[in-house]
Amino acid sequence: MKLSEVFTAKTVASSYTEVASNKIPYLGSGLFPAKKKMGLDLKWIKGNKGLPIALAPSTFDAKAKFRDRIGVAKVETEMPFFREGFLVKEVDEQEIMRVVDSNDPYAKDVLGRIYDDSTNLIDGADVVPERMIMQLLSPTTGNPGIAIVANDVNYTYNYDPDNSFKTSNFMELLTTNKWSDLVVSDPLNDLMVAQAAVETVTGTKPTIAIMSKKTMGYIVKNTKIKASILAQNSTATIFMTEKRAKSFILEELELNIIVYSKQFKDEVGTAKAFYPDDMVTLLPTGALGNTWYGTTPEERTLLGNTGADVAIVNTGVAVSVSVTTVAPIQTTTTASEIVLPSFERMSECYVIKVV
Repeated sequence: MKLSEVFTAKTVASSYTEVASNKIPYLGSGLFPAKKKMGLDLKWIKGNKGLPIALAPSTFDAKAKFRDRIGVAKVETEMPFFREGFLVKEVDEQEIMRVVDSNDPYAKDVLGRIYDDSTNLIDGADVVPERMIMQLLSPTTGNPGIAIVANDVNYTYNYDPDNSFKTSNFMELLTTNKWSDLVVSDPLNDLMVAQAAVETVTGTKPTIAIMSKKTMGYIVKNTKIKASILAQNSTATIFMTEKRAKSFILEELELNIIVYSKQFKDEVGTAKAFYPDDMVTLLPTGALGNTWYGTTPEERTLLGNTGADVAIVNTGVAVSVSVTTVAPIQTTTTASEIVLPSFERMSECYVIKVV
């Protein structure tokens, strides 16, 4: 894609307009703090009860895909290795010079945003662990795991090979109890049952509940919850809000609700929420595991050659820049990471499929 095709009124506007989702901080980074280890020995990456994570077999391919600057991010995924890059071609260099020399007062700023390759790639790298973590926290089948589909290859990490989590820490509501039935369902009781199930086995009572905006809407509109709040209120009528519903749940169950609506784009460019609708995850206070970063090929190059143009950011993301010395002259910026979360406190969590 030529610079003239991306330097348009639309891209100028988008470079100054930040998507609301981008302002929402990543939730998973606080629940699964980042840690670094040399290589990626999976025996150190633990799932439920300290058991190793089952890994689907795969090959290791270090070939990078280049992403389109204003288009879809292509991700090359292997065991669990991620790498992608940006390419500045000779024609781009010429058009950059032409635009910068123009009288457009916004040219340099917009170009800086479009060609801020390192930042764009690092932002993309941050999506990977968050996506993994939210998959672990919201298993629609009841079995926590990570499924990554890219370039016609499916890689699967099973964190519950013996189905122990699905048996003891997962509940799919019956048709008559689904939260979408605002009259019959009883979200307060469902949350209380989930808390008791975890506390009985582990001695830890979940104090946090994660859900989407849509799922929170079921609680706000629920007839039984509204009646309970009304019974505590001296006024004859009450206007239900998300804040009032959260306060009620916190007072009754000591459970703090977090509505998480941050989004990302998948491999085909479709916007998706990190945490899905119609699911609720109850968590204990504190970290649930760690986000482990391994040693990428780029980092190994840096360790062996201190003069290499490679930098390590965000614990384990390697960013490298290279320029060809023979025609065609091209500048390549790549980011790579080997990352996988551990989930040592999985048995202290509980998942409800509410619809």
